[in-house]
Amino acid sequence: MLRFRAAEVRVFDLSGKTALVTGAGSGIGAAIAHALAGAGARVIVTDRDGAAGGTTTDALMRAGRDARFVLLDVTDEARCRQVASSDVGRDVSVLVNNAGIGHVGTILQTSGEDLERLWAVNVRGVYNLCRAFLPAMIARKGGSIVNIASVGGVVGIRDRFAYCASKFAVVGMTRCIALDHATDGVRCNAICPGRVETPFVQARLKEYPDPEQAYREMAATQALGRMGKPEEIAAAAVYLASDEAAFVTGSCLMTDGGWTAGK
Repeated sequence: MLRFRAAEVRVFDLSGKTALVTGAGSGIGAAIAHALAGAGARVIVTDRDGAAGGTTTDALMRAGRDARFVLLDVTDEARCRQVASSDVGRDVSVLVNNAGIGHVGTILQTSGEDLERLWAVNVRGVYNLCRAFLPAMIARKGGSIVNIASVGGVVGIRDRFAYCASKFAVVGMTRCIALDHATDGVRCNAICPGRVETPFVQARLKEYPDPEQAYREMAATQALGRMGKPEEIAAAAVYLASDEAAFVTGSCLMTDGGWTAGK
């Protein structure tokens, strides 16, 4: 029987690590940036919205965290390579691919343009960043990539054809990268959130005739009977980024309140 002394139980410590988070201007991305910084990481906040990214960065700096903002559109492959090769980018050992967009509709309600728009951000964006940052991680023999997928990357969701297709692709890329680069010292995992109460979701709820009823219906999908909080997804990202997850790669961590427990 294994016995552990109290001194052997470690708290997640990301001191000395540099983490880059895409789509960190709000919602889950902002929460992840705060959580990683709180664990001691130097955080590069990126977003295509300069104002939103600046707000997250300013909040981190006011809290005494080591943070800076870099303007980044994940669909721009050349810009992703440029950031990766910059002075600050070369030190990135934790890459969190969070930037993503959604679309409501069945395949018959999804145009080719709709599909291409989601693919460019949700799939090609992850591809662009991984391609850009992997070489330096491999050269250092160490790195952790955390892709924000979705419950919709593991099970189908009605009226979310394009979104699910893109998130299934993210899960597939995560597993392939994990296998291809395990012996290079690079781990790659995905977080699959259920419905999370982000500013975007809160704004959507206000569009319904009865926002409270709409919330209850959305929350009912989860076995816990509520939506998740951005901070709860961020906690999973801290774990996967940390050395405590050294034996975890190719995993899809379900942070879905029990949504898929019975699937």
